[in-house]
Amino acid sequence: MDKVIKEYKKLLPESIIEEIKKLVPKASDAKMKKIMEAVYQEYLDSKVEAGESVGLVAAESVGEPGTQMTLNTKHFSGVAELNVTMGLPRIIEILDARKKISTPMMEIYLQKPYCNGKDIKKIALSIKETKLGEIITEFAISIAEQTVEFTINEKRFADLDVEFKDIKDLIKKTKKVPSCTMKQKENVITLTAKEDGDIRKLYEIKESLKEVVIQGIAGITQVLPVKRGNEYIIITAGSNLKKILAKEFVDPTKTNSNDLYETCAVLGIEATRQTIINEVSKVIDSQGLNIDIRHITLIADMMCFSGDIKGVTRYGVVKEKSSILARASFETPIRHIFSAGLTGEVDYLTSVIENVMINQPVPVGTGLPDLVTKVKTVK
Repeated sequence: MDKVIKEYKKLLPESIIEEIKKLVPKASDAKMKKIMEAVYQEYLDSKVEAGESVGLVAAESVGEPGTQMTLNTKHFSGVAELNVTMGLPRIIEILDARKKISTPMMEIYLQKPYCNGKDIKKIALSIKETKLGEIITEFAISIAEQTVEFTINEKRFADLDVEFKDIKDLIKKTKKVPSCTMKQKENVITLTAKEDGDIRKLYEIKESLKEVVIQGIAGITQVLPVKRGNEYIIITAGSNLKKILAKEFVDPTKTNSNDLYETCAVLGIEATRQTIINEVSKVIDSQGLNIDIRHITLIADMMCFSGDIKGVTRYGVVKEKSSILARASFETPIRHIFSAGLTGEVDYLTSVIENVMINQPVPVGTGLPDLVTKVKTVK
């Protein structure tokens, strides 16, 4: 069996051979020969012919089903606050490589035993950004005594991994809250302003108190533990990949964010390329459409090959094109032509778009080979 596999090592990619070994751990040489021959034939059939317009085919493959997409925002059932942009708006966000996306989110995978459901609620609450305003039941403002008094919801406070002392320390450290003296009696904390002020000053203290972060990671506004397959994961609204990966209970090999620029900054351009592929595939699958993964991969490669993320826009991928006419065909043609004329740029007409524009055969398919002949000269 190993002898047969060895014969195909130079003919097939290593990833395919490794997959065959996993799927067919034991087989006779004759059977393995048949399997390898069938796989090799399929591999040859799936390869692109020389001169194939892969860019045009990919554009058609993604563009045509794109017209069938809905313009919706999908909500997770039962949690109205946690939603994710889907359909055409999400595809546009990804392919334009927008720095600010409408619904940043993460899928946090956990280490054992937490992935089996142990303390899942406690972990989810520990990473959610919890502000003081979320656990306060009522405020009382006294203009005569210059005090702001607030009552903490003891039931919600019990779920958090903080104490009253921690809350007092966090209020003192917050620059937005003016300097005050604090007193605590059971679940009531009273702040007295050190300087006399008007009612507006007291209301500013009240509003600043609501924004004091008492637990969790900045940017993660909502958490939702869900069971996926045999393990529990945490889906978040908001993203902070760097701080999440530093947590001991998180599995860093599978945890991901849908924010391309954050992924690039934390994990690098290769991870960003894979994120583009995953995110586009996710949207397409959710819409019940079918696009060959290789077309999506080609677009992701074009967006990431330079080492930075380039959107499919006039400032991204189009700007990188060497052809003046190809750049001019997308948007702002006069600007591109004037700029090329001023710098003395030359267009060698090596690609499809520029040849279509000047009405001559495109260098693809049958237009790719050139005929070279030797002409006999008569003396």
